[in-house]
Amino acid sequence: MKNLKIALSLLILICITSCDDFLSEKPDNRTEIDTPEKIKELLVEAYPQMSYFEIAETMSDNVFDSGLPTTIIRNEQNYNWEINTDATDIDTQAYYWDACYKAIAHANKALEAIEELGSPASLNPQKGEALMARAYSHFMLVSLWSKRYNPATADTDLGVPYVTKPETELITKYKRNTLAEVYAFLEKDIEEGLKYVTNDYKEPKFHFNVAASKAFASRFYLVKGNWDKVIELSDDLGSRPSAIRDFSVYEPLSVEDQQLKYGASDVGTNLLIVSANTIVSRVYHLNRFNLSGLRRPEIFGTSTNLFGKAYYYNFYSSNGSITLFLPKFYEYFKYSNVTAGIGDPYVAEVLLSNDEFFLNRIEAHVMKGDIATATGELEYFLATRTPTYNPTTDKLTEARVVAKFPVIADEYTPFYTMNPVQTSYVKAIAETRRRDFIHEGLRWFDIKRFNLVVRHETSNKPANILVKDDNRRALQIPLHASSTGIELNPR
Repeated sequence: MKNLKIALSLLILICITSCDDFLSEKPDNRTEIDTPEKIKELLVEAYPQMSYFEIAETMSDNVFDSGLPTTIIRNEQNYNWEINTDATDIDTQAYYWDACYKAIAHANKALEAIEELGSPASLNPQKGEALMARAYSHFMLVSLWSKRYNPATADTDLGVPYVTKPETELITKYKRNTLAEVYAFLEKDIEEGLKYVTNDYKEPKFHFNVAASKAFASRFYLVKGNWDKVIELSDDLGSRPSAIRDFSVYEPLSVEDQQLKYGASDVGTNLLIVSANTIVSRVYHLNRFNLSGLRRPEIFGTSTNLFGKAYYYNFYSSNGSITLFLPKFYEYFKYSNVTAGIGDPYVAEVLLSNDEFFLNRIEAHVMKGDIATATGELEYFLATRTPTYNPTTDKLTEARVVAKFPVIADEYTPFYTMNPVQTSYVKAIAETRRRDFIHEGLRWFDIKRFNLVVRHETSNKPANILVKDDNRRALQIPLHASSTGIELNPR
């Protein structure tokens, strides 16, 4: 797969080491993508092979100054919502930007090859996968490098370049689409992709299968505020889905086995998994700005549980509880030279799951005004996270949700309106999502969507506060991309 040479100037734009490979071959010597088998092989690379988890998580309110004496520069820069100055290091912002556009290039090449073969119905599954993969990478890019979606300003807000064709020129100047344009492209790709995706894979969890595609689409439509679409997409889950994460099975396992199981393809809730080149499994004892032992109760204490009980989430530490980690990431180190100890670290990361999918559904029911259904579904979900849940005495009610999550003026301010009860429920769901996806970065996207204020404190320095509509909510365009003419975000 990696030996396929693709003549795409996009790779010149985003990949620092690609120029020599492009220039060293004549076009007619490059591998032709001219069979269904080659298209399938190409699509293996149509997913970002890098991780955004550390970037997004560190920018969120899940992270604190733990007091560790050493500071890793990208960790501090993410914590302060700054651009990473090292544009080539693993797990940096530029690294993920490049990974997304590289994945897009592979998806576009697959779509072009399908078209050149006459777009036969037999290749519809590959077409669907390519469209969903292209949409996913663009969605992640626009979610990180643009302002939050707001239809009132989307026509003028800067999006990202939405690339739909392979390029054959050495240098192509890309212009940023508006946020409205990006979302229109996304919806078009998603809706067409949903028509064609299948489950016909040897390893379906590593491809955009049907369930993964619906889960991704529900995330997109949740951001757009299309509640009916979210509910429609999630109808197969129902109100008591069995295929969500069962934390009880992790209890007797060792830390390493818990890490392995979390990202395993045989776990029902895991819908889309990627083998990411990342050291995310190491940062929880290296990073100063992390989930700290002292601040853990603020997010995971019994007082945050609607039943007033302890959660299943069991944290571990390798530095005396200065920083904590939930066992989610198992690193496989692939040696390129065993003697020299050289190689690359990989982690199986869960990009989409039934857990997120179900929480999206609950939120959509709230926004549709179906509080009774949302209450039952939220109780069911929370019960699976509470080992001593008692169905007789631990009954979730509207009054309990409103009392635990009272409305605070100007706290949750999405682009759409919410009444007080909806606000309390949305806050409860957002806090539930925050806990369930600790270390995985999803909290950052809720912070942007709801325009939440974040306060980051650093010892011996004034607090750094991310106010509402702060320009720093959109990552700055990587330097190597802006140097080719891509417009920077305002600061």
